[in-house]
Amino acid sequence: MRVVAWMVVWACAGANGATLCDIGRRQSPIDIRPGTTARQALPPLNFDYHAAPLKLADDGHTVRVRFGRGSELRIGKERYGLQQFHFHTPGGDRIAGEEFPMAVHLLHKSASGQLLAVVVLFRLGKENPLLASLLPLIPARADGDHSPMGVTVEARSLLPSGRGYFRYPGSLTAPPCTEGVEWVVLKQPLELSPAQLARYRQRFADNARAVQPLHGRVVLESP
Repeated sequence: MRVVAWMVVWACAGANGATLCDIGRRQSPIDIRPGTTARQALPPLNFDYHAAPLKLADDGHTVRVRFGRGSELRIGKERYGLQQFHFHTPGGDRIAGEEFPMAVHLLHKSASGQLLAVVVLFRLGKENPLLASLLPLIPARADGDHSPMGVTVEARSLLPSGRGYFRYPGSLTAPPCTEGVEWVVLKQPLELSPAQLARYRQRFADNARAVQPLHGRVVLESP
């Protein structure tokens, strides 16, 4: 989850140079494998997303789309406002060892400041409509947010029809790798075309962090 740029100083480094990115025990992403999950009757994901004026940026590592107030995710009694989404290649989180060519991270925050990332993975296949409209609008350089006149974005189009998910305690995936971030990985992938993936990679180098050890964490799995 690229909430901060990769060039951020590793502020949590100790005297021996170790950082939370190196020694943390609840780091993201992970490989969600059989035997590491516990199936439970988890509350449903209720996405209340609305179309919003497009505000996007090339941050030097990915394309990032920001949101104001108005779109939220409800999980039981918990409410999280959608802050932004951005893309990673390859996908970062794996399911049963499968590496996905791309993922989108939809970052949310609760009123108390709790961060929650929803991860939607992509497989190669047919063209993705949102990417088809977004890729031509990526700014030519990393120079802040751009808001094309009259263009809106619908984050709901980044959600698969299936709402089954995995949930685990994780972290930011860029320094300082802050822990305490809730991760929700949707089971059903979306598709993007090989041409779309190639076009994205012409602009941005692969930016996914390697999978991290579980260190005894149990991944909760909805039915």
